[in-house]
Amino acid sequence: MRGSEEMSLMEQPVAADPHRVERRDGMIVEWDLPIAMDDGVVLRADVFRPPGSAACPVIMSYGPYAKGLSFQQGYPSAWQQMVEQFPEVTHGSSGLYQNWEVVDPERWVPDGYACVRVDGRGAGRSPGHIEPWSGRESRDFYACIEWAAAQPWSNGKVGLNGISYYGMNQWQVASLRPPHLAAICVWEGAADFYRDVSHHGGIYCTFLANWYRQQVTSVQHGLGRRGPRSVVTGDLVCGPETLDADELAARCSDLGEDVYSRPLWDLFYQERSAQWDQIDVPLLSAANWGGNGLHLRGNVEGFLRAASKHKWLEVHGREHWTEFYTNYGVDVQKRFFDHFLKGEANGWDKEPPVRLWVRHVDRFEPRSEQQWPIARTEWRKLFLNCSNLVLLPYQPELQASHSYAGLGDGATFLLPAQDRELEITGPLAAKLFVSSETTDADLFLVLRLFSPDMKEVVFQGALDPHTPIAQGWLRASHRKLDPRQSTVYRPYHPHDEIEPLQPGRIYELDIEIWPTSIVVPAGYRLALTVRGKDYEYSGPSARLSNIRNEMRGCGPFLHDDPRDRPASIFGGRVTLHAGPACPSHLLVPIVPAKANTAP
Repeated sequence: MRGSEEMSLMEQPVAADPHRVERRDGMIVEWDLPIAMDDGVVLRADVFRPPGSAACPVIMSYGPYAKGLSFQQGYPSAWQQMVEQFPEVTHGSSGLYQNWEVVDPERWVPDGYACVRVDGRGAGRSPGHIEPWSGRESRDFYACIEWAAAQPWSNGKVGLNGISYYGMNQWQVASLRPPHLAAICVWEGAADFYRDVSHHGGIYCTFLANWYRQQVTSVQHGLGRRGPRSVVTGDLVCGPETLDADELAARCSDLGEDVYSRPLWDLFYQERSAQWDQIDVPLLSAANWGGNGLHLRGNVEGFLRAASKHKWLEVHGREHWTEFYTNYGVDVQKRFFDHFLKGEANGWDKEPPVRLWVRHVDRFEPRSEQQWPIARTEWRKLFLNCSNLVLLPYQPELQASHSYAGLGDGATFLLPAQDRELEITGPLAAKLFVSSETTDADLFLVLRLFSPDMKEVVFQGALDPHTPIAQGWLRASHRKLDPRQSTVYRPYHPHDEIEPLQPGRIYELDIEIWPTSIVVPAGYRLALTVRGKDYEYSGPSARLSNIRNEMRGCGPFLHDDPRDRPASIFGGRVTLHAGPACPSHLLVPIVPAKANTAP
């Protein structure tokens, strides 16, 4: 927009103080409460709280999705899918105050909570420079927590809750130890900005660049009249001022390029990742079996590695925005927060530390466990046989190899059908012996399931409805291991240097495969596919209104930027080697049967 039209927009009057208070739907609602940061920037928050003068605990979220943009308005396909399949999410609520990935105040305020939503710096109604997950954002979040604790309607205890982004930055701010942070519920929130988000196995993921344009800069503060209006208040979602394109660009980082330009782990990623030894707050970490690429690994790592003495792991299925709002999800969250924010003796402290929804081909079954990985796990090696492309429970006697195009579909190794059902629940890993015609190779590992008639069985993932059982990635030049942090079932790569391959030479690669759960029925076949590119489901694709790309099995978590994967380096023939001298294998966690106990 240019010329007189742009000037007329920019000359619109700006309210001196948009903060106001009203009583709506049984709640006291304060819109656009100002929260001053240490550098003078004033962030804006909406507060939903019970009537009366009694102090109450706080549930807070801080993020970039614009507090004035309703769930239905900003994410219509996800909303429609959720309420059609799970109408319970709207019971007891008008849905009017629903926002993407945060709690519904109509379901929390009646139970004595104040719900605080803060527009992050530079987003929605808050001015400033957008820099997601930065140290500046973490300090802002810290200040907001302490501000909320000091309000007259607060009991001084602040809990953090939310999905994805609203979970990821919880790990960061908890690492700073705000004095009044009493508990966190991280729902499908990545924790390691490099390994969980930007570079899977060292391979650049294009998700952040696409997500940033689709969901963040689309609600940047300063869009003003070019942005949406709140369906609740009529206010401009992106603030009262309308800035031109150059001003907007100057007020936000280029996140996609920031991560593309940094192929190795450094201080940039460290600043945006959890500092496990500093996180000592009580935590509930909820992961999604179908969350390969973002919504799984960090939650498991958080449970295992955070210094908290009081911590719980929950793993479920379905879309990543659904279970958070179901009766089950809300009940779990409230029992956790009732205990730590209200001091209720509700038995939460006696809860088993791990609650799993074990995945079957047609359902999930709840089960409690005392640890992760499960103590009774039988770790089983399934060896690759390159002569006939099968998986074997024993080492093949003869040495063999199999080659495929480095940017191609690779090879699939099938396990013979079993005569009884087999549960695989836990982390996985692969050890592969690999050579390449070039100086590098990208390996995409996919754990898959096939029915007796050899049709692939896929699952509703966190985003993609056609998700395989599990995935893992590794760039061969990032093969170096950190022995202090590696385990047999979870190899850990420092990603701090590039070690090119010598063409034709065989290298031993240890590859992390993200955790999974699947009960393989008798007659079904497990398979490991080693590919040179992202997995693609052979059936129909799918779309969501908030996802830029068509989803073909990996959702938006693709590794298809040609700058990162030039054919001259990654397009040569890759050869897998197996046999006595090269014991390539898949390590799987077999879980013996146990009496089913609901969590």
